[in-house]
Amino acid sequence: MTVNFQYVNTDVSEALSTYIQERLDKLANKYEFLISAQVYIKHNDKNHDAGKICNIELSLPGPRLFATSNEHTYELAVNQTISDLKRQLEKRKEIYKVY
Repeated sequence: MTVNFQYVNTDVSEALSTYIQERLDKLANKYEFLISAQVYIKHNDKNHDAGKICNIELSLPGPRLFATSNEHTYELAVNQTISDLKRQLEKRKEIYKVY
């Protein structure tokens, strides 16, 4: 699965990119129908409580899946976003089951 990263209003972080890549590789191993992922890491200065935003869009057969979260740290935002995507993937996997 190919993963494209875009950092908006924040510095590029190799450690964060590696962390996200590892988490998405686990998803790709479990759900073999994933094609690619677009990851957007954003920083919002106006929101002092959170402001660390992670958007992930997964490309797969059928409609794309999208999840976003806004947390205190980027790691928490990534974990929450991937958790939301797992829930959506479980629903989508039911469609692809062969009876």
